[in-house]
Amino acid sequence: MTRAFSDYKDDGHDWITLSSGEYYPDILPLATELYKPVLVMFGQLMEASHSSVDFFLKIAAVPQTWMRIQMARVFRKYVSPETPVEMLKQKRQAAVICERFGSGFRHIVEVQSRFRARPMPDETLCALLWEYKDRGKKGYDLTERLFGIFKESFPSFTVTGPERAGRDVLLGEVFPDYPKPDRPVDFVVYDQGKPIAIGLARYDSDRGGAQEDDRTGQYRDCATEILAYSTRHGLNLKVIFLNDGPGLLLGSMWDDYASLESIDPHRIRVVTLRMVVERITPAWLRG
Repeated sequence: MTRAFSDYKDDGHDWITLSSGEYYPDILPLATELYKPVLVMFGQLMEASHSSVDFFLKIAAVPQTWMRIQMARVFRKYVSPETPVEMLKQKRQAAVICERFGSGFRHIVEVQSRFRARPMPDETLCALLWEYKDRGKKGYDLTERLFGIFKESFPSFTVTGPERAGRDVLLGEVFPDYPKPDRPVDFVVYDQGKPIAIGLARYDSDRGGAQEDDRTGQYRDCATEILAYSTRHGLNLKVIFLNDGPGLLLGSMWDDYASLESIDPHRIRVVTLRMVVERITPAWLRG
């Protein structure tokens, strides 16, 4: 009998995949080279602005997406730390941001004074921006390696979805009559053109606290929804939660993910990459 995810907990450290990191201060030469142009343009727009609102609107008008997002991050540090960072990234939200948060922007004269007092390039700020650079990369690595495992170990199955960055699979595109067509998932396993398993993947570098609790709750809702649809249509779909990383070993995370399997042990599997071949078998997928 295949072991449950909970049965791996005592030696969980042997079943997780560690993603390599980067050393400080070794990153500083590359970080300053990458982000110096951002700080130079930030300074130029700042000096040409008569107010902090005007400054932000100038940043929002920058056509290059990458440059605009990086300057928005610097703007948040210098001018408006209370503004949600995701809003700052959205070019079309510029007027709304100024209306809602503009009164709290730090005065442009003080921003200019603070910015001028820092070296160019500012190594500290470049190091902070560097932390954003690979955000999400470990998750992309995870799905890419999963696709590789399926191609090597289960060549009779087809896995679709973004192997790295890319748009999520929407279940309305897989099942035209799915009740929540905009439900995003990370991958779908097919057997001779027929969808047989729906998957979500995440790399946990550390414990996410309340955010982590929210995610397992969302996973539970997602699994319940998919299985209910499967039962109504006689599809016998399976649900795969691919989770990996050292965060699984912290706090209650292992138990939280193990509880997802208890919803339906026959149709739900939680795995790390090292468990895939052992636990995601053709017999289970087709059974």
